[in-house]
Amino acid sequence: MSRRIKINNREIDYKIRKSQRAKRLRVAVYCDASVVVTLPIAVDENIVEKFLREKANWVFEKINYFNKHKNKTFNNLSEDDFLKKKDKAYKIVKSIVRKHNSDDEFKINSIKIKNQKTRWGSCSKKGNININYKIVYLQKKMAEYIVVHELCHLKEFNHSNKFWKLVSNKMPDYLDIRRELKIIK
Repeated sequence: MSRRIKINNREIDYKIRKSQRAKRLRVAVYCDASVVVTLPIAVDENIVEKFLREKANWVFEKINYFNKHKNKTFNNLSEDDFLKKKDKAYKIVKSIVRKHNSDDEFKINSIKIKNQKTRWGSCSKKGNININYKIVYLQKKMAEYIVVHELCHLKEFNHSNKFWKLVSNKMPDYLDIRRELKIIK
């Protein structure tokens, strides 16, 4: 259900999504400039407006960014585009995995290419890696960072210092690449 709130003489249309997996309140602004607030099942919806007021500057910044770059972001891509580019994305990922896992340091169960809305990649403790097919549109170093990031999670399933050291060993310039990637996202 869509809702609307007025903050600083500007209106924000947003949706509320309750999730059993959510541990805390979260707001996301997607590339189509839509706003979704996710909250744990047990949390009362009455606190959402207060939460949005606290996050208003960030939300407006993201909405402005996506509206400004409307034709430059990935929101215009179709399911057909996914089907056409999926195999190419898989080849890119496999090539990067071969480069960074030549000694089988990381135990991979499966690699899947997905059409994810909000993530570049993810992995599970079972060794399953999911990568967004849209890496085909990224610079080679950015695609490599995404895959390396997920590979490193197979050893360190967190974002601890140990994890970042592992990433740094594989890609010493990862911080610069990460900054560039955040601009696109």
